[in-house]
Amino acid sequence: MTMTRREAFAATGAGAALLVPGAASAAPTPQPEAFPWRRGLDGQRIADLGDGRFLNPVMAGDRPDPAILKDGADYYMTFSSFDSYPGLVIWHSRDLVSWRPIGPALHRNIGAVWAVSLAKHDGRYFLYIPVKAEPNSIFVIHADRIEGPWSEPVDLGLHHHIDPCHVVGEDGSRWLFLSGGDRVRLADDGLSTVGPIEHVYDPWHYPADWVVEGFSPEGPKLVRHDGWFYLITAVGGTAGPPTGHMVIAARSRSIHGPWENCPANPLVRTTSSAERWWSRGHASLVEGPAGDWWALYHGYEAGYWTLGRQTLLDRVEWTPDGWFRMTGGDLSRPLPKPRGGQAVPHGMALSDPFDGLDLGTRWSFFRPRPDEAARARVAGGTLHLAASGTAPVDSSPLLQIAGDTAYRFECDIEIDPGTTAGLLLFYDDRLYCGLGFDGERFVTHQYGQERGRPANPHGRRMRMRVTNDRHIVTFDTSGDGGRTWRRFDRGMEVSGYHHNVRGGFLMLRPGLYSAGRGEARFRDFRYRALG
Repeated sequence: MTMTRREAFAATGAGAALLVPGAASAAPTPQPEAFPWRRGLDGQRIADLGDGRFLNPVMAGDRPDPAILKDGADYYMTFSSFDSYPGLVIWHSRDLVSWRPIGPALHRNIGAVWAVSLAKHDGRYFLYIPVKAEPNSIFVIHADRIEGPWSEPVDLGLHHHIDPCHVVGEDGSRWLFLSGGDRVRLADDGLSTVGPIEHVYDPWHYPADWVVEGFSPEGPKLVRHDGWFYLITAVGGTAGPPTGHMVIAARSRSIHGPWENCPANPLVRTTSSAERWWSRGHASLVEGPAGDWWALYHGYEAGYWTLGRQTLLDRVEWTPDGWFRMTGGDLSRPLPKPRGGQAVPHGMALSDPFDGLDLGTRWSFFRPRPDEAARARVAGGTLHLAASGTAPVDSSPLLQIAGDTAYRFECDIEIDPGTTAGLLLFYDDRLYCGLGFDGERFVTHQYGQERGRPANPHGRRMRMRVTNDRHIVTFDTSGDGGRTWRRFDRGMEVSGYHHNVRGGFLMLRPGLYSAGRGEARFRDFRYRALG
C-alpha cells in the first residue's frame, strides 16, 4: 500500500521530532499498556492485531452512540458529535474492525448533536439527528450518496424526545422509535411526521438495589431478523457509576407490537469497576460480512472517563429460542475478527503538515458561530487562524479526537501583535487547560481559568508541546524550532476533566486556539502516542 504524503509525515517525521536529547527534553517514562494493541499512524492504537484477532476499542476516543448501516459489502458508521462542527463524520469499513473517515455530513450548527440514526431507504441515505438546543428537537438530513452532499437540516418538530431510530415495518410504513418507549410515524419520504407520538413499549426494569445513574430508557435500535423485530434499548444511565449503563432487548412479530422483554435481560452490563470497560450500553446489531452477527456499543475505559465513550465490538450468538446473547464477556481480551470482509487502512493521522484544511475529519470547531470556518485558511504549509474572543472560553478552538491514554503534541506558533495563542487540552468552554502566549507573557490555562502570566522569553514565535501521560500534563517551549526545549514551570493533573465532574458527555481533546485580534499561524503540527 502506498502511503499518502500526510501518512508518511505522521509515521516518520512526527516520531523523529520527539527524540530530543538532554534532560530538559526527556519525556516521562510511560508505563506499558496492559494489553497488546497494535500501533498505527502517529503510533495510535488500533484494534486489528494482525493475527486474525482484534482488541477493543475498535474506535478509540470519543465515539459514542454508534449508528451503523450495512449497505451491501460496505459498512458506514457515525457517532454523536455534540458541539463539534463540522460534525457527524461518516466512517467506512468492510470488516467492522478497521475504519476510515469519509467526511462530515453536518456543517451548520443546529445545537449539540446526540445519538443519531443512520438509514438507507429507496436508494437514499438519511440521518435523523436529535439536538440539545433552544428548543430541543429532532432534525433529518438526506443524501443520494453517502459521501454527500447532504441536504440542509429539516426540523421534525419533535421537542421532547432524543435518540431516534428509523425502521420500516412489515407493511412498508416508516417510523421513528424514540426514547422512553415511544414512536412516531414518518411520511413516505421520511422528511416529516404523520400523526401523534405513541407510547408502545414499557422497558424491562433492573432490580431496585442495583447501582445505576437512573432508569433513562433511551437509545432504541431496531433490527429485523428471522421474522422478528428486535428492539434493543439502553437503560441505567449512560455515565455515573460504572455499573449503571446496560443493554436490554425485546421482540415482536410486528412493528406494531406487542413487545415481549428478553428473559435474559440485561444482555450487557458492567458488574464491577474492576472490569476493563465501564458503563457499557447503547447497542446496535448488524450482520457481519460472512453472515454472522455483531453488536457495536460504547463504554468508558476504566480510569479514563477523559477519553469519552469509545466504540466496542461484541460477537452476537442467536439462541435456539430465537433470542440472542453477547459472547465477548467483559471485552478485556482479544477476540476473533469477523469472518470475511476486507480490512481498510484504519484511522487517520492527527499530525498535520497543513497542506489542506481538514475541517470535520482531523479538526473541528467547538460550538462555532455561522461564519466560524471563515477564520481558518491554509497556505504554504501554514494554518492561518484569525483571532476570536478573549481566551479559549469564547474563541471556539480547533480540536481533535485523540484515543490514546498517553500522547504528546507539538506545533510551531507565530502570532500578530495583539494575538494570544497556544495549545490546549479542552473539555468544554468551562473546563480546559493549556498554555498560551502573547508577545511578552505566557498565560496558563487551568481549571477553565486564565491564571499565572510569567514572562515570555521567546517573543511572538515559538514551538510548544504538550505531554499528557495518563493524566499528568507537562508543557515545554522552544525558541529554536524544537532543537532544544525548556520545561514550563507548571504541571497539571487532569483525571477529573470529564463528564462525571462537568456533564456534557464530552472528552478531553487536544487542540489549538487564537484569541484577541490579528491572527495566529500554526505550522508543523505533530501528534505522537506514547506506549
